Amino acid sequence: MNEQALLNQLQAGNETAFKTFVETHQKRVFNTVLAIVQNFEEAEDVSQEVFIEVYESVKKFRGDAKLTTWLYRIATTKALEEIRKKKTAKRFAFFTKLFGDDNEILQQPVDFEHPGVVLENQENSKILFKAINLLPDNQKVAFTLYNVEGLSYQEITEVMQLSLSSVESLLFRAKTNLRKSLGNFYKNQKI
Repeated sequence: MNEQALLNQLQAGNETAFKTFVETHQKRVFNTVLAIVQNFEEAEDVSQEVFIEVYESVKKFRGDAKLTTWLYRIATTKALEEIRKKKTAKRFAFFTKLFGDDNEILQQPVDFEHPGVVLENQENSKILFKAINLLPDNQKVAFTLYNVEGLSYQEITEVMQLSLSSVESLLFRAKTNLRKSLGNFYKNQKI
């Protein structure tokens, strides 16, 4: 089924078309969200929210971009909203309760394993995802869409609604920041 026919069925409220759409894109949406939020349970919740948003707003979709581009836009927006909620909750928890029960400073350590990474590379991927997590949100999204999801620069411009030069700049800065963050790690590696 071509994209316009699928869109017409989705906008008409065809549940079979929506089910097919979800089954086709759920893994990709989940992986994108997971790479951004770096928490399995949160990624599941956010992915569900993405498809709820699609279901509720598909009638308003004008078709200015590809359906998958629109889907990525929703997924990255929802993932960033989740990160912002977490940061706000973390700040609030910090101000209301500075120390935990054992007088340790409350801090949520990032120890993330992406399920798509082979076992022997999981330790390196943990270090990489920790570094990615330190990037500013726009750099994190651009880097994830390009390197994890394999989107082209043009597709990223459509998802993020930025110019090509802005996307190129974000990816360059992300790579530069990652090189700085990971520089000491690679200096200490015996290759």
